[in-house]
Amino acid sequence: MSKRHVLVFQRLVLLFYFVTVTLYCSAEIDRRNRICLIGGDMGSVDDGSVGVTDSVGSLIDGFKMLDADFFSEDKMVEIVKGAAEFNMPIIRANRELVASANGGLSYPSSLVFLPEWVPEKAEFSDISFAYPTFSVQRPENEEDIAFMSVLKVGQLIKTRKISSVKLTGIFLRRLKRYDPVLEAVAMVTEELAWKQAKEADDLLSQGVYLGPLHGIPYGLKDIVSVPGYPTTWGSQSFKDQVLDDEAWVYQRLKSAGAVLVAKLATGSLAYSDIWFGGRTRNPWNVEEFIAGSSAGPAACTSAGMVPFAIGSETCGSITYPASRCGVTALRPSFGAVGRTGVMSISESLDKLGPFCRTAADCAMILNIIKGKDPDDLSSRDMPLDDPFSLDLTKVTVGYLDDAEMEVVQVLASMGVNMIPFELNYTVKSVQGILNFTMDVDMLAHFDEWQRSGLDDEYEAQDLWPVELCRARVIPAVDYVQAQRARGKLIREVQQSITVDAFIGNATDWEKVCVGNLVGMPVVVIPTGFAEVDGKPSSNSIQKRAIATGIYAPHGRDHIALGLAMAYQSATDHHKQRPPMEDILVHRSD
Repeated sequence: MSKRHVLVFQRLVLLFYFVTVTLYCSAEIDRRNRICLIGGDMGSVDDGSVGVTDSVGSLIDGFKMLDADFFSEDKMVEIVKGAAEFNMPIIRANRELVASANGGLSYPSSLVFLPEWVPEKAEFSDISFAYPTFSVQRPENEEDIAFMSVLKVGQLIKTRKISSVKLTGIFLRRLKRYDPVLEAVAMVTEELAWKQAKEADDLLSQGVYLGPLHGIPYGLKDIVSVPGYPTTWGSQSFKDQVLDDEAWVYQRLKSAGAVLVAKLATGSLAYSDIWFGGRTRNPWNVEEFIAGSSAGPAACTSAGMVPFAIGSETCGSITYPASRCGVTALRPSFGAVGRTGVMSISESLDKLGPFCRTAADCAMILNIIKGKDPDDLSSRDMPLDDPFSLDLTKVTVGYLDDAEMEVVQVLASMGVNMIPFELNYTVKSVQGILNFTMDVDMLAHFDEWQRSGLDDEYEAQDLWPVELCRARVIPAVDYVQAQRARGKLIREVQQSITVDAFIGNATDWEKVCVGNLVGMPVVVIPTGFAEVDGKPSSNSIQKRAIATGIYAPHGRDHIALGLAMAYQSATDHHKQRPPMEDILVHRSD
């Protein structure tokens, strides 16, 4: 680049930021007056000063410099205003935190380059868990069967007290019966379900038993590709999309004998609970929405429409829906589960995890779906110690100020060493780092979607369209600074966790951001149900679930799972059922 080009570039950058600041200061003035403030006099400009035409042109030139002049002029104005309000404070905070010294000797980026020319071969660790042994009798009614844990209904299959075909029929009927109220199912995979159920029964009749998921129905969040069925990503723009890819997690479940009965609703492009088919409702309170993109997996598990489901989290999409719907769920350590064939928001944040009725089911399912995915460079064949064999008396667990004290007291009574705990770190821009990382990565994956104007068709205009417009003007330098700040956060959190696990609120936004940025696992467990605010204490079918999170250091998922199993062995909150038939009557009135 010549010296002249460098000077032009520098002037354009200065002009771009000048426009940003000016537009922000004039937020309440109409568009024409805002342009006046940038350019000066609206009239003639014979004196050589910059006029409106020049200033509009300069604004467009600034976007051209980013190859982003496809935006309308009005959108450019709003983007610059939004960048000043949201981007600039984060940029300055991160710069002050990690970029005040030259040379790059401190605060390395959390992004790691892996020069693997040949993908690693998939290797599956086969650790035998000490699953609980019990004799299970088949309940007389389908409702009781629908709310059994996976491990228990698996015993019914293994001992041939129920066939996979019979079990699959129960859940297919429930999916069709309750979805019109909940709007939680993207599509029922009925033909595939009958085929896989029959295959499971045939294998068992031949003496072949594939394990605890043999013949068990389940659902997948509709960002996971399954050949022969649409993978809509919850978006009107992609509702007819059929991918030939067989997602890694689907392969793992299929090889374990599980039966796919439905693809479950996801918020559009894996954001919130609004999708092209509606807005997913909470089975415990159908007047309430679920507030997370794994809305379908959470709602269907809670309502007994599937025994378990696979969801995903980039930031809060497992923890929020599980907490609201009163189910048990695991956000595993980052890298534990391969993501090939799954819509990507951010390669360094996306995680897949199970929604279940019990922590024991979550542990069993994680052991089946974890492992090195050769096409997902972030995945690892992480060892998973047996959570069923955890010695509670040798575990020290901290509890934060916002922990549910019933959990603390129950675990203490079982011999766990419980101590007060604080998670300390100095990074102040945690939520901004998360937004920069997620939004820039997402825009890289949906660049053409934005450039072609499909964001104007998005189901919730105040979500991805706004965030990805701002992401378009985040400088590459400041994205890297955010990753350096993230690296500092990871090291500080690692040093702060001096306990084997800790208990705290699962939906506190700061903790959600920290947990996802550092790749920390958390098990969300229901700890009770309360009356909905403003509702009478009697004769109300609406409830509010209360939940907490059990967190562990990265790669120590078994400790969080073992503690959750211990708590659930002494309580019955996870066994509560939403009144599905009452909901149908209530909604029809």
